[in-house]
Order: sequence, then structure tokens, then C-alpha cells
Amino acid sequence: MSHSRRRFVQASATAGALASLARPALAAQPAGKSPTTKTLHTDVLVCGGGCAGTAAALAAARRGAKVLLVEKAPFAGGIITCVGLPYFDGIANIKDNRIVVRGIALELLSKSGVCAPDATHTAKHNPTIGNSFAFKLLLDRLLREQQQRLTVLFNSFVCGVTSTGGGRIQSVQIANKDGLVNIEAQTVIDCTGDADVAAWSGAPFEQNAEVQPLTLHFRIGHVKKAANLSQNCRAALAKAQAAGELPFYYGPGVMFLYGDDEVYVHGIRVPANPTDAADLSRAEMQGRADAWTMFQAWKRDVPGFEQSYFIEAYPWIGVRESRRLVGQHVLSEDDLMKSRRFDDAIATGCWYLDLHPNKTVVGSANDFDPKKVQPAPYDIPYRSLLPQKIENLLVAGRCHSATRGAHASTRVTVTAMAMGEAAGTAAALAVAAKKSPQEISGVKIREALKAIGAGPFTDA
Repeated sequence: MSHSRRRFVQASATAGALASLARPALAAQPAGKSPTTKTLHTDVLVCGGGCAGTAAALAAARRGAKVLLVEKAPFAGGIITCVGLPYFDGIANIKDNRIVVRGIALELLSKSGVCAPDATHTAKHNPTIGNSFAFKLLLDRLLREQQQRLTVLFNSFVCGVTSTGGGRIQSVQIANKDGLVNIEAQTVIDCTGDADVAAWSGAPFEQNAEVQPLTLHFRIGHVKKAANLSQNCRAALAKAQAAGELPFYYGPGVMFLYGDDEVYVHGIRVPANPTDAADLSRAEMQGRADAWTMFQAWKRDVPGFEQSYFIEAYPWIGVRESRRLVGQHVLSEDDLMKSRRFDDAIATGCWYLDLHPNKTVVGSANDFDPKKVQPAPYDIPYRSLLPQKIENLLVAGRCHSATRGAHASTRVTVTAMAMGEAAGTAAALAVAAKKSPQEISGVKIREALKAIGAGPFTDA
């Protein structure tokens, strides 16, 4: 063997040895056999890491409970980060911009640089954060701050529930890179948005045959501000729809939120059933097709879009409505419009009854005057987070117990955060007392929230 050839062989052998040291040993998996299911134990399991779920996990961990947060995305934040809606809807009364939700929601808004930590009013009733990626990082940091008590599993889907005959959830099944995992928890909080855990556990729920349409948000760069931009965008979409290129749309909302030459758009309208896997997949594809159609119509027909380019559509289409819990109290439109007070109030809502129709609406999101269904700040009772039949379950976010009309108000971003914080607080109190959430007084939860500057502010 030549000297140069000998050096090559020696070098290859050395490199191979180093590579083998760097690689962990792989356990052989028998052919045709799926990974072994393992079981995890925790005090509180939070299913879903959106606005409600993140607040619930933080609230429970900060009170000392051992918490496991499961989220199907690779990051927390739900509608803000997965769907790209930057609005803190529901944090302030539309009449005077008075802040009516504090606690974790106000903490997140202030740490995003939008307002002071002790702010009492906002510049507008639905302020926006400046950067959705920065918001992901903020949530990552807050979750990691609780890592002694809080474990986060991203890329993990809730896929099943095992309930006992006695009305308790025995375990929740998730699927992730570990395979199928059983999670046993003293208290479970359903923040899936679709009430997956509640429905699969046997808790009563309802879902209308027709629900509000889904919306994909997207961004377009290098747009020049021009006269009558919104009017021209509407005209271009009407032309595209008349040509059979665009099934439905609304508005559209075309806003320069992130930069002087970049527009953020919400105007996609896709009727679908978000609890049906095939129909949800169809809606995702339709949303992307419609976003591209809108972009092409504007680039072709609207002054200011000549040199524009499509930046991105957010990874998930946004869901407004699906299953709703039928709980210990079903919050109604009458409760909202009469600002009915509850002793066990744990959060405040203030958004209008925001029902989107499954049809094209030009220049608006609704086919009615929102001012006619704008309640004063109202109470959300603890009992609307409590299911019937299942004793160790709480439900927070848009799938809590409410009529369809009331849900059209309570479903929004900040109201979901407030319910999540209340649910996390209740779960931690239940764990500490070795009781079920149903055995914890809503008045006691309200007092616990008030002690940390959270809870209802309808009378503040």
C-alpha cells in the first residue's frame, strides 16, 4: 500500500471512530412492532398551548403545582403565533379603552412593549403586538422560568382519553416522537379550542351544524401606500370572485401593521367543520389557494402592489367556532347584554357578539352592526369552566360553556387568556387541597386571582 493510500485509510478509520463516539447508541426495535407506550404522571395536565393553555400552565406552575403542557405546534401562543392574529382583543372596554383584563394577559402585553405593567388604559381597545416571532420567544422564556415545575411537550397531539365509570379522567393519550404516551393527572385542563378532551371523556357538549368560517392570515411585502388602497383592494376581489377565482372573502382587512411597505391581511373566508380531519385539511388547502388568488388579483389590478411579493401565510388556518362545553353554567347572550353579575366570576369579557357569516361580506367582517351587540364589561363565572359528569376536568378558552351568541364574544384572545389563568389557578388549588375542581369554591378562586391582580374587573 502506498504512503498516501495508507494515510487516507488511517484518516478514514479515525473519522469513523470519532463519528461513532458522537452518535448515541440506538436501541433495536423489533420488526413490525410499534414503540412501547410509556406513562407520565403529573398534578396538572394542560392540553393545548394557545392563549388559554399557556396562561393556564403558567398560573398552575406559579402556584406550585407540577404541570405538564402538551401542544401540537412546535411553539406556544395559538392564534397569535400559529395563525398570526396580533390583536389583544378583549383586554379593554371598547367604549373608553379601560383595561378590564389584567393578570397574565396584561403581563404579556406589557412585556411585548405595548404598555406599562400597571397600565389602566390602552391606546386603542384592541392593541397589537409588534412581532409574532418575538412573542414566541417571550412565551418560551416565561415557560422555561417555571421549568422546575413545568414540563412542555411541543409537537404532541392529544389523541385519546380513558375515563372511569365514576366520572373521572384516568389518563390522556398523546402522540409524539416518543410514540404513544399515557398521561395520568390529578386535574386535566382542556384548552384545545375544540373541546377534544371534554368530548372524548364523555362530558356533554354541543356543536352547531354550521359554524363560523375559518380564516388564513398572510402578509405581502414591498407594497406602496396609495390613495384608495382599501377601496381598490375590495374592487379587485369583487372582480376575482365574479370571474370564479375566489369563492368567498370578507373585508378585506389590509393593514400596514409591521412595516411601511408590508401589509398584513385577514380576508379569507372558508366554511368548514374544524372537528372533521378531512374537512379541516380541505379548508387549509382552500385557504392557501385563496390567499394566493388575492395576492395575484392585487398585484395585477391595484396601484401600489406592482412590485409586491408574497411573504408568507401563517402555518394554520384560524378556527373561530367548533364544540362548546355544556357545563355547570351555560353563559348566555342575556348574561352578557345585561352584564349579569356572578359571585363566582373569575374573568371579565367585553368583546361584541362577533359572529362571522359563511358568505362574502364586503368592507366588514359581519353582516350586522356590531354596535347593536356590544355589551358592557361582563362576568364569566367559574361554573362555565366546569363540565358535567367529569369531576377532574376544567375547560378554558373558546370551548368553555356558553351559547353560540355568548361564545361569539368570549372566544377572543385575551378573554381566553383570562379563563386559562383562572383554570390554572383552580387546578393548583384543587391539587393543594387534594380535591376535585368541582369541590373548590369559585369565590375562593376569585379571591386568589384578586390577590395577584387578576380575575374579574367589571366593577373596577
